[in-house]
Amino acid sequence: MMDAIGTLFPVPPVMRRRSTLSFTLLLLGTLWLAPVQAQRTKEPKPKLTRILFVMDASNSMNAFWGNEPKIVAARRILLESLTPIENVPDIQLALRIYGHQTRIEPGKQDCDDTRLEVPFAPGNGPAIRRKMNEVRCLGTTPIARSLEKAAGDFPDSKARNVIILITDGIEACDEDPCAVSRALQAKGIVLKPFVIGIGLEETGKYDLRCVGNYYDASTPEMFDRVLKVVIDQALNSTTTQLLLLTDDSKPTETNVPVTFYDQRTGQQRYHFVHTMDRSGRPDTLSIDPVFTYRIVAHTLPPSTKENVTIEPGQHNVIALVAGQGDLDLRTGSGVMSDNEVQCLVRRKGDPATLNVQRMNTVDRYRTGVYDLEVLTLPRLLIPDVAIKQSTVTPVRVPQSGVLNVNAPSPSYGAIFVKEGAELKWVVDLDPSVARNQFRLLPGDYKVILRSVNADRTLFSIDRDVTVRSGLSTNLDL
Repeated sequence: MMDAIGTLFPVPPVMRRRSTLSFTLLLLGTLWLAPVQAQRTKEPKPKLTRILFVMDASNSMNAFWGNEPKIVAARRILLESLTPIENVPDIQLALRIYGHQTRIEPGKQDCDDTRLEVPFAPGNGPAIRRKMNEVRCLGTTPIARSLEKAAGDFPDSKARNVIILITDGIEACDEDPCAVSRALQAKGIVLKPFVIGIGLEETGKYDLRCVGNYYDASTPEMFDRVLKVVIDQALNSTTTQLLLLTDDSKPTETNVPVTFYDQRTGQQRYHFVHTMDRSGRPDTLSIDPVFTYRIVAHTLPPSTKENVTIEPGQHNVIALVAGQGDLDLRTGSGVMSDNEVQCLVRRKGDPATLNVQRMNTVDRYRTGVYDLEVLTLPRLLIPDVAIKQSTVTPVRVPQSGVLNVNAPSPSYGAIFVKEGAELKWVVDLDPSVARNQFRLLPGDYKVILRSVNADRTLFSIDRDVTVRSGLSTNLDL
């Protein structure tokens, strides 16, 4: 149920476990209400955020985008995005436009065509609206010079200074906007700029990625979403928590590597090891809400959640079922320890090897049923091993014994295990040596051999031998 809901998990489990204390907490809350309210009045005000929109009004913005000119769609969407933020006390806005003063002509362009049209000031949303409605798209695309001039657009008082560059083209004045952006960030004037490309060709997208956090808006609808996401990112108001659930929907699984992939392209976006604090709450993450994600928790086998969206401007809680249990493989210890023996672990019904686990170790797996193949001589198959939630499943393997086959001379031959009336091959003798040593599971075996120097079948020898756990057995021929 919780995995299907995905993004809803309103009450942390740690609060539920404390429900028996609710009356006491209510009483204490009543007694402490006045001091808490007094304390809150002393908290510092939110830090001022200044957002400078650097808007492309070059001639190319007159081109149609869908069923209307780019400038018309961009203006409408930009002005709609101002409504929820233009009167917030700790946010100030400004508008710089380029390419709107001098008409571009063949062989002639004005690379100084950039101007701060609306400076930072409280309540200047109407001024930005008026200027955007008046603007005409005439000239070239001086991105580098616009960014350079933008350094002087921010007042000297300390704030979070953010640039949102909206453009449908690349630098047209043989300057380097990437170098200008790096210089602004190095001097601490602005944070890394946000760049929104409106209907750009593929080559143009790559040219702008070094300027800042690049977002591609291939359609007006995508531009609307991207702009909202970018503004939200600038305000640091989107948060995400990932809950790794047990099979009974408890968010207690943790310490698992996690990867967020772009669902559309498969590109890796985020890597981290899932972490919870001392109160049992997972860390709050900063995840870019512009993408749709495939989330993989790297359990054995992986736990996956497809088509996960992050809602901007909200606290998102994502639930992913990743119930696990432990497999404890044990055999004898001491002089004849089987620590180096390995075990192939496969999910029931899947021939692919999921993991190779050494004996006398404990590994964690997703809950489910597994088949084991222990690489002893002979190989030991252990089917239908059930791994249960938060439970250690012990599997005990008999300790091997040692068989020394001592022949008068190097010999051809093999060792077989007796399975009823049948013989099952286990291992060949080494025909280059007279003495062979093998670690074998306890049981009844038959050794069949013939000296490499003997040229007749009648010189073949067969001997029965029993191998006992933890003991050494000599077979002298």
